[in-house]
Amino acid sequence: MEHFVVSARKYRPQTFKDVVGQQAITNTLLNAIENNHLAQALLFTGPRGVGKTTCARILAKMINSDGNETEDEDFAFNIFELDAASNNSVDDIRNLTDQVRIPPQVGKYKVYIIDEVHMLSQSAFNAFLKTLEEPPKHCIFILATTEKHKIIPTILSRCQIFDFKRITVKDAKEYLKYIAEQQGVDAEDDALHIIAQKADGAMRDALSIFDRVVSFSGKKLTRQAVTENLNVLDYETYFKSTDLILENKIPELLLQFNNTISKGFDGHHYIAGLASHFRDLLVCKTPETIDLLEVGDQTKEKYQKQSQKASQSFLLKGIELANDCDLKYKTSRNQRLLVELCLMQLASITYDGEKKKSSKHFIIPASYFRKKGITPIPVKKPNKTEGQINVVKPLESSVVSEPEPEIAKAKSPEKEIAQKLAEKRPKIILNKQTKATSGLSLSSIKKKKEHLIRQMEVVIDEENLPTDAFSESNMQEAWEEFVVNLEKKGKYNLASILRIDTPKLTNDTVINVVFPNSTNKVEVERQQYDLLAYIRKKLNNFSVTIDITVNEELEKKYAYTPIEKYEKLKEKNPNIEILRKTFDLDI
Repeated sequence: MEHFVVSARKYRPQTFKDVVGQQAITNTLLNAIENNHLAQALLFTGPRGVGKTTCARILAKMINSDGNETEDEDFAFNIFELDAASNNSVDDIRNLTDQVRIPPQVGKYKVYIIDEVHMLSQSAFNAFLKTLEEPPKHCIFILATTEKHKIIPTILSRCQIFDFKRITVKDAKEYLKYIAEQQGVDAEDDALHIIAQKADGAMRDALSIFDRVVSFSGKKLTRQAVTENLNVLDYETYFKSTDLILENKIPELLLQFNNTISKGFDGHHYIAGLASHFRDLLVCKTPETIDLLEVGDQTKEKYQKQSQKASQSFLLKGIELANDCDLKYKTSRNQRLLVELCLMQLASITYDGEKKKSSKHFIIPASYFRKKGITPIPVKKPNKTEGQINVVKPLESSVVSEPEPEIAKAKSPEKEIAQKLAEKRPKIILNKQTKATSGLSLSSIKKKKEHLIRQMEVVIDEENLPTDAFSESNMQEAWEEFVVNLEKKGKYNLASILRIDTPKLTNDTVINVVFPNSTNKVEVERQQYDLLAYIRKKLNNFSVTIDITVNEELEKKYAYTPIEKYEKLKEKNPNIEILRKTFDLDI
């Protein structure tokens, strides 16, 4: 049985051209070697699995090669790798500094690669400072670490620092595609994309996942096999969830979430993925930002198709709700209920929007009745020859004008207004009858008396209503009579407000009254139609209006102190003073 070598070792880059996703660093190192501008202390820092140790080995090999060596030459005698995680004492660094003094037997340079250098102790760092600052000409140090912040500043200042970045999903997917071709594996584009996303920017992790999935599915690598093996939620789950949300199908959406949890997925993972899905849909709505979508070509078409169904306002609101649920998930005591509530809110976004846009009154279509087994009765347009009711305008000659006796005899302004409104209404007559009937009866006049008074402002402009002259005392008498009537009806609050100030005439027909605060003003404005109707009728002048103002200084007059209130009460009832002295009461 042939020995199996994992892909991370089998396909480890041997030259800078093979390094994935670090073009800026590899180009810098190549130019430094060609121009003889290479520093003697280098620090490679970055996430795990992005090529730090690989680049260090390639660099160590390149600076010793002169073009005459064989391809399998690795310069093992000149390259020394030290794991600082297990060799982090002062004695280990002393042994290293002793070896640095000896020149190389083969090649030009001795290269020391110290991996996980941040694991060195404080005393080991201090012992290494002098050697790192002034190393021999034949010696180069390459330090590698994932946690640069743990290295003391004196070490950092002596090194040339190279920051390795995370490998993008696109670059990782292309390299996985190359390896799949080398191994004869038929891999779907979406399957490789999921592996690259799961690796989270680390090429070594991507290759390890690739080996595991190939062992599971064989030479045929499908998206379904990858999602099952890695236990990740694929795009189809979120596509289906979004369709249910847009269709306002809350029961089906909750069932799908229950199925997702039953497969072993976490609710936090589900809601966070849904927020990312909404973000991807929002990205697809604009052609300029579609490059931000890191998915395969087939999946990108699905995103573009679904993004047309969802509006931009829905996606923004959906991202806000899902992100809020994501933030509250860890602190929630009932996490499942939190996610279900978020899903119900998401499914109600479009429903509420349609409900708000709908009119207050709507006509039920005939198809609704047919589904219920009810046959709708058609409505025919009435013909005038079949004895139907005709509506004839008053100006036409066929109208028979017969005013009602009560209205004709009325002399009061209200009845005159009612008569004129009645005359303007169309008369309803039957072809077989000769009597015309008014559309406005005496009973309706009485019931709509208040409504007619409120319409006076409109009628005044068109009709010649009485405008008799009156004095200020006449107006004040009518005002007081109205207040007395209010007290008889039990409306003491409004009556007391109207007695706060004595009304005055600022113009021939304008009554001015001042109140201490806006609350009194609002209360009077609500009843001003009844007040105006009474005063106009009493004074026989329908051009009278009321001007209500607020004077804050007047309010102080009514803001009594406890002493002032007591004196006021004592004026009304002197026995209060006897009561206070008898029981020795305090004010």
